[in-house]
Amino acid sequence: MTTSETVPRELRVVVMGAGMAGILSGIKLKQAGFTSVTIYEKAARVGGTWRENTYPGLTCDVPSHSYTYSFEPNPDWTRFLPPGAEVQAYFERAVQKYQIEPMIRFNEEIVACEFKDGRWHLAMKSGLRDQADIVIAATGVLHHPSMPSIAGLDSFAGSSFHSARWDHTVALDGKRIGVIGNGSTGVQIMSALAGRASMISHFQRTAQWIFPVQNDAFTEEQKAAFRSDPVLLHRMQNEETYLANVERFTNAVLDPNSPEIREIEAIALNNLNHSVADPVLRAKLLPDYRVACKRLIFSPDYYRAIQHPQAALVTDGIECVEAGGVRTRDGKLHQLDVLVLASGFKADQFMRPMNVVGRDGVKLNDVWAKRPSAYLAVSIPGFPNFFMLNGPTGPVGNFSLIDIAEQQWAYIAQLIELVRSRQCSEVEATQAAMDDYDTARIAAAKTTVFGSGCSSWYLDGEGVPATWPWSQRRFKEAMAAPEQAHFALRA
Repeated sequence: MTTSETVPRELRVVVMGAGMAGILSGIKLKQAGFTSVTIYEKAARVGGTWRENTYPGLTCDVPSHSYTYSFEPNPDWTRFLPPGAEVQAYFERAVQKYQIEPMIRFNEEIVACEFKDGRWHLAMKSGLRDQADIVIAATGVLHHPSMPSIAGLDSFAGSSFHSARWDHTVALDGKRIGVIGNGSTGVQIMSALAGRASMISHFQRTAQWIFPVQNDAFTEEQKAAFRSDPVLLHRMQNEETYLANVERFTNAVLDPNSPEIREIEAIALNNLNHSVADPVLRAKLLPDYRVACKRLIFSPDYYRAIQHPQAALVTDGIECVEAGGVRTRDGKLHQLDVLVLASGFKADQFMRPMNVVGRDGVKLNDVWAKRPSAYLAVSIPGFPNFFMLNGPTGPVGNFSLIDIAEQQWAYIAQLIELVRSRQCSEVEATQAAMDDYDTARIAAAKTTVFGSGCSSWYLDGEGVPATWPWSQRRFKEAMAAPEQAHFALRA
């Protein structure tokens, strides 16, 4: 005999964003038998950051076979570190294979999400309205471009654009190109364009640690072996050297004085000393902070590119931008035809500027006025049935965020099941659990290498690393199952 209490509740689920995490959500929800799911995507295609970034040299800094869904290996990666276009194509194929495109509403940007009368009410920029029992925020982190605050930027007479808004109609060969910003994006652009430009100038505010890596191509024989041997392909996804490096790196960043971090620093320093011949240039490229305080950059060829006869490293601060180029504080005008702003993203935005309002009119912007935070990076008190993938305070670093998102999904799925099985109608982290988590996390974060003295997008407005400050193993243990005492369940 069945009753209304034993029949699973039919839930309406809305997913924000069709990037890596949104696609994962759609696939997992479909596999779990959810039939009322919509993924709202503000753009015309899936892919998130891999759709929006198309700059020359774009490369994932995680090994290709490790940057895949665990359930969807790819035998056809062409290189050890995959080009951005291949990553984008991988996600597009996953959407087609698992037939989740019918779930996706493209060109629909969510501008408001409010919890009223036990449901989430969503408003789109187009005027469309929707309601949901469950909301999954899979908006990603690096999708709101950060524009540098430089006087005269609008006065430049040549072509200028942010690296995430690359204008492919602009000719590059034989041009005078300037690149502002030297994170991974700036480094990859420099490596790709040195030798193509008549002169390419890299404007460096802060030197970066460059970790050496070989980006070898997979042979046709290797790819054929991956296709024919599922065991080998699975082993490539869980490659022991990579996993050991992830464990070493995550343990290293917990202690700025650990033997592991000193080993990583020695490798990076040796890379600089043996790759750059000119002592003056070498000194300019030497960071004055601990390795991994900023996101560590993996590059096989940046040091070679910056020593190209038609490349220049500019370390004099930028005074302003003029019609003819960039003027530095030493008075020199660096004449340019193209100016690229590789100035990163507003990493603290997450789903904002969307107006998210929880129970009793509590605004997310007010809750996050001091710093964005969420219990275990997935749940916020006062925002029931609202869950995040790769939300604030989650693990970030030189490893696969796909793996992190899959672990988070397994955790979130257990919370959703509480609602689906009618054990409750609403679930959210308690304020006590949030406070205890934040207190412990902030204290631990301050002692990591991320807090050892540098400026990076890992830091919140108060200079505290907005990251998971413990080991990957501890994160995996935390994601195994929710502690029910840390969640408020409402009938």
